[in-house]
Amino acid sequence: MGYGKNVHEILYGGDYNPEQWPDEVWREDMRLLKKAHINEVTLNVFSWAALQPDEDTYDFSKLDKIMELVREHGLKVCMATSTGAHPAWMARKYPDILRTEADGRKRKFGGRHNSCPNSPTYRKYAQRLAEKLAERYQDYENIVAWHVSNEYGGACYCENCEKAFRRWLKRKYKTLDEVNRSFNTSFWGHTFYDWEDIVLPSGLSEHIVFDGVEKTMFQGISLDYMRFMSDSILDCFCLEYDAIKKITPEIPITTNLMRLYKELDYFKWAKQMDFISWDNYPQPTSSAAETSFAHDLMRGIGGQNSFVLMEQTPSVTNWHPFNRLKRPGVMRLLSYQAAAHGADAIQFFQIRRSIGACEKYHGAVIDHAGREDTRVFREVTQLGEELSKLGDVFLEGRTPAQTAIVFDWDNWWALEYSAGPSVRMNYLDAVLDYYTACHALNIPVDVIGTEDELSPYKVVIAPLLYMVKSGYDAKIRRFTESGGTFVTTYFSGIVDEHDLVHPGGYPGMIKDILGIWVEEQDALAEGESNAFVYGEAEYPADVLCDIMHLEGAECISSYQRDFYQKTPVITRNFYGKGQAWYVGTRSDKAFYRALIGDIAEEAGVFGIMETPDDVEAAARTTEKGTVVFLLNHKETDETVILNTQYQELLTEKNYSRGSKITLPAKGVAVLVKPEG
Repeated sequence: MGYGKNVHEILYGGDYNPEQWPDEVWREDMRLLKKAHINEVTLNVFSWAALQPDEDTYDFSKLDKIMELVREHGLKVCMATSTGAHPAWMARKYPDILRTEADGRKRKFGGRHNSCPNSPTYRKYAQRLAEKLAERYQDYENIVAWHVSNEYGGACYCENCEKAFRRWLKRKYKTLDEVNRSFNTSFWGHTFYDWEDIVLPSGLSEHIVFDGVEKTMFQGISLDYMRFMSDSILDCFCLEYDAIKKITPEIPITTNLMRLYKELDYFKWAKQMDFISWDNYPQPTSSAAETSFAHDLMRGIGGQNSFVLMEQTPSVTNWHPFNRLKRPGVMRLLSYQAAAHGADAIQFFQIRRSIGACEKYHGAVIDHAGREDTRVFREVTQLGEELSKLGDVFLEGRTPAQTAIVFDWDNWWALEYSAGPSVRMNYLDAVLDYYTACHALNIPVDVIGTEDELSPYKVVIAPLLYMVKSGYDAKIRRFTESGGTFVTTYFSGIVDEHDLVHPGGYPGMIKDILGIWVEEQDALAEGESNAFVYGEAEYPADVLCDIMHLEGAECISSYQRDFYQKTPVITRNFYGKGQAWYVGTRSDKAFYRALIGDIAEEAGVFGIMETPDDVEAAARTTEKGTVVFLLNHKETDETVILNTQYQELLTEKNYSRGSKITLPAKGVAVLVKPEG
């Protein structure tokens, strides 16, 4: 995967915008990039206005000079199509290109992500520009990838989108009767008599705000609009993809995704991309597990293959409320964490810091001072030296996972659109509860979608599986019957893919697998909690408490208080050769670590290595062997006892089984088993 079969080294670079600078700066940049061991640049990300100053004129003269310069200096290029922001003349001449907000306000020219994805104007000119770029630069052997647009996102609610949504619904449901059934429009007398009756779900129609959280009065139509808008924006990517592929079929094509971005179903997007690339900008308060999960999700949407870290800041972001510097060593640590979880390229936004507009204070390899003796430039250079030394040792490496966590955008959308039972329920929180426990135990995890097979795994965890789509219960049933361990949680199995409740009691289609029946859910306010005992310790029951009855399962733990005291809170059901666990409430980190530790041990799943808290051990396996990364996320030195003999590649030191390796604060070790 990554940048393609012809790339045999770790690509190291980032977004370079020389068009923002006079020519005399360019040659100095080339010297500095070579010094920093940078071997790749992403070009042309936001140049549409310069490339097409009017409807009929295309001017590639400056880009030609830039391309010749980087080729002369031996740099590989990820060539962007510039379609992330349309030119001003286009908005003036063709107002259909401008987006409309959910409250009905028509936008004017400005910003980015500013084009309606269903605008005929946008689609026409974006595709044409991509085609002209591919034609002009098809013979440049240093282009290793195409980068379509930039960080796609943002919904539109204009008349074009409304008409396109109706066409989308016709293709999906065929008849209005089926639309009415799927949306349950008999509720509140919302029956549609004509396709023209269907309007976009927004603040002007179905959407409401509960306690500061946006909900909807008709989940079915709002859920479908999320699907439709994700598909509409994906169509725009595909138009450019197809235009480029006709001319340069051998060059892989990507677009940079954005971490846990709710508005786009990245599992569907990944099917249309030649490789996955994404931008990692964790908050200063983000845990190591949160960032690790984001990497594993990006790897997961690509079928557990490697990915490209397209952007990270070398020092500081400029759009957090408080833009804290990355402390010494943190950029290096986060870069190796990306590599440990699947990155085959490490890149930055940006190479040279711009002097104006909203990203002028965003970090860069080359700061406003333009010097090579800054702390950040020295750190970038050190990492470049190390990556050059490592060569291809972990390229194309796979994560040796026997545990999977199910993640589903449809489920995320539907769950958080529902009015009830609690505004405190959060899909990402529930997923991270279980992922963080695996991360603390150094258990490798694949993040999978509902279309992925379960058979490669010993343990499959599906937190807050609110939506069970048609046929998914059968997939879980086969997995468990065959000896797998299935784990799910409170408020699972409630609805189908249309957000219609499965009749017959919760958890719907998976009741028999779990061996329980949930009668009610008790939503707890902030500060309220119940409790239960697991093992020798008492843990809190928070957010939601499922009140359930056993129908074949065994009770592992019961509630300690309230009218449902002594009723089950954690159950296990033996089903075929396997077992299914149900955790009917949300608890704390200590509980999840204890639970996952017990389940993993019983299933024969083991961590990469035992480490102190906040020292991460992750692995990638290639044809040559397994590379183990040790990552110290703490502010203090930490010591790890090695579980076998290793060679540390950065220092070239050899270690025997049982020996100790000390990692400095924010330190990294890259280990392989020595040959022979």
